[in-house]
Amino acid sequence: MISSMTGFGRATVASDGREITIELKSVNHRYLDLAFRMPRHIGFIEDVLRQLLSEQLSRGHVDIYVNYRNTRMDARTVVIDEALMGAYLTAARKAAAQYELKDDISLSTAMRFPDVTDVIEAEEDRDAVAALAREAALRAVTALKRMRAGEGERLCNDLLNRVTTVESIAAKIDTRAPFVVEEYRTKLSERIESMLGGVEVDRTRLATEVALFADKASINEELVRLASHVTEMRKVLGSDEAAGRRLDFVVQEMNREFNTIGSKANDAEITNLVIAGKGEIEKIREQVQNIE
Repeated sequence: MISSMTGFGRATVASDGREITIELKSVNHRYLDLAFRMPRHIGFIEDVLRQLLSEQLSRGHVDIYVNYRNTRMDARTVVIDEALMGAYLTAARKAAAQYELKDDISLSTAMRFPDVTDVIEAEEDRDAVAALAREAALRAVTALKRMRAGEGERLCNDLLNRVTTVESIAAKIDTRAPFVVEEYRTKLSERIESMLGGVEVDRTRLATEVALFADKASINEELVRLASHVTEMRKVLGSDEAAGRRLDFVVQEMNREFNTIGSKANDAEITNLVIAGKGEIEKIREQVQNIE
């Protein structure tokens, strides 16, 4: 069954004091386009996630949001700039002596001086974080694909209904086509007789002219190809493989056949049917843009 390119998936995985949450949001795109947003200090997992998602998805723009928490005791180190603290204290005591102020600076006060303390993130265990990210991404993409498959089923049903409508329009054109030549024969004969004032028409010449028109206006090949494209579209819609690009090509070919029919038929009724057919094909084209 076909899949949509629109969906959402989210998963959180925690282990040994580490927790990672991955959200995937996908929309339409001609190719697979991955955009990552994650803390800089775990940027090394991007290649892991890119490879996994490339194996699971074939098309769509996917925003990947990664949130990471490390609550382990060794996750951070607090560093005190003792030289800077000493400079602050020296300046403060000098001012206290000069202005006869009470020296009430405590350790907690000193540690709040600007830039005296700094929190340093410890070097992450890359293998542990990568394994956690891989598991979270796999769960998230599974949820994403489930949503895309559900939307794809709805798209498939809509497309099958529209393809049936196109098929019905083509059948009406096929029914109408033989009458176009016969009506041309009648009108041509009446026009010639009117111009010649009742003189008998050369039936051989008339037959030749009608045959030339019939050959020029014949749309049998276009209708056969259109039927073939309809069959191909149903086949692709029933496939489990990524179908978006193939369907896009089939829709282009269906539109081409209707254009040719419209230019060759020279009949108002067929022209109206062609307009209706192209309208359905345009709706199909819009839906196909959503398919992976």
